Amino acid sequence: MDAVRVALLREVLAGTEWVQATRRFAGTLRGAVAPHGGGLLLVGCAAYEPWHLAAHLDDEAAWSGLPELSPTLVRHRVPGGAPAHLAAGLGRLAVSGRGETLLVVTPERPGAELLERVHDARRNGATVLALDSGDRDLHALAHDALAAPPPAEAAGASPDLDLDTVQHLVSAAAGENSLPAPRRPRRFRDRLARLADELTAPPPPRW
Repeated sequence: MDAVRVALLREVLAGTEWVQATRRFAGTLRGAVAPHGGGLLLVGCAAYEPWHLAAHLDDEAAWSGLPELSPTLVRHRVPGGAPAHLAAGLGRLAVSGRGETLLVVTPERPGAELLERVHDARRNGATVLALDSGDRDLHALAHDALAAPPPAEAAGASPDLDLDTVQHLVSAAAGENSLPAPRRPRRFRDRLARLADELTAPPPPRW
């Protein structure tokens, strides 16, 4: 989703809570990673790996000058021969600790094994954030959480407002207002041009 579509979606959602909710959650995410530099871990459930959010956060990290936003994708099953940056399994959560941030993104219940790993990460001092469909057990472990609206509520707000769309809003907001002072002002049109180039290019080899 490009910057123009994000802006249009925010206009559609202007009368709802979602613009501020996604910006608030993005601010929590940015605040958790920026001061410490301990790293951002991103994990989904067994049936859902948040590849798109990983790629968008990686882009925002580059555009905003916040390398801490670039996540390590933690996977439930790591295939043999996976490159190093895609070879982090669930065991990575057990050794996470203070200064690190764990973002759990899942459209369904996370399952007992993932909840246990998240509990370990929090007990070891990691900041736990959740972006999901409102699981009580996960929210009880999270320092902050944002639940995507259920289908009936989503239809009333916008036909496109689901967990994937909420992820786009959060990732876009995470990179806002965080650019270092440039030598010359960067026009909004310049950024749109760069986004257009990125959107028409093949997927980056990293993901």
